[in-house]
Amino acid sequence: MTTTGCEECGASLRLLRAGARFCGSNCRLRAHRRAKAAGDVPAEMKAQRRFVRFTRTKRPITIDGRSASSTNADTWSTHAAAAASTKGEGIGYVLGAGVGCIDLDHCIADGTVADWAQAIVADNPGTYIEVSRSGEGLHIFGRLDEGPGRNYRDGGRAIEVYSTGRYIALTGNRHGSAPLRLAALRVPTL
Repeated sequence: MTTTGCEECGASLRLLRAGARFCGSNCRLRAHRRAKAAGDVPAEMKAQRRFVRFTRTKRPITIDGRSASSTNADTWSTHAAAAASTKGEGIGYVLGAGVGCIDLDHCIADGTVADWAQAIVADNPGTYIEVSRSGEGLHIFGRLDEGPGRNYRDGGRAIEVYSTGRYIALTGNRHGSAPLRLAALRVPTL
């Protein structure tokens, strides 16, 4: 799929990289703020008090704009409070309490998911998957026991797996027909 105009303002994308969806960061941020993103996450996640806001540089902040930490529950909020806050650029979810994420970076080009990433998606049916803020990655959320994070990069693949001590910037931009529920994650062998 080739996009010829910015999804937010319609400006030409002719001089930008292939697969660009927005003409610049302002339009990308406006689109993400406007999106249902904050509200379109699984109920199992919404029910937990594990939400933060984040800055343009993806630094976690509280709903009041102070520094937050992915390891200090006193800085986290409910989904409703985080969605109502206007601080920062968006909402993030702090992983843990049985919820983890497989983060696939740079796996979408021109609207097509790379074969290596599609294999991981296929191994994780029935769970919530969203397109990342860049539009070039996927976040596969699901049930996962807490453990050390893993990071694998081999030039073509960029895979990260986290289940605690991290937060993920949410978009609510569901990938394909991904459901709004969490299933057990099948973590790729790295």
